[in-house]
Amino acid sequence: MGVPLLLLTTTGRKTGQPRTTPLTYMRDADRLFLVGRNFGRPDHPAWSENLLANREARVTIGGVEIPVNTTLLTGPEAESVFEQFVEFNPTYAVYKTRTARDLRVFALERRQI
Repeated sequence: MGVPLLLLTTTGRKTGQPRTTPLTYMRDADRLFLVGRNFGRPDHPAWSENLLANREARVTIGGVEIPVNTTLLTGPEAESVFEQFVEFNPTYAVYKTRTARDLRVFALERRQI
């Protein structure tokens, strides 16, 4: 389908256990971006809550695991990234109309270990 997917592994904020979720992502140079859409449901997706509790995570792309640090984007930068997702897939704009919450936008950068 041509959809860029990665596997995001976070640490469960309540359990401390690894949690892996397949997600669509966008790339800009060395940064990856994710949107916590949760199909427009009222609650934020669990993976985004986990990233707020612990910004260290791992992504797997094409079988390669990469440790990352995550940052919650806000303001114009978050809006710009969200618009890139909408251009890629207009359904993202629909998700925004289904909920009163802000859709969280995260930037991921390779963590040096």
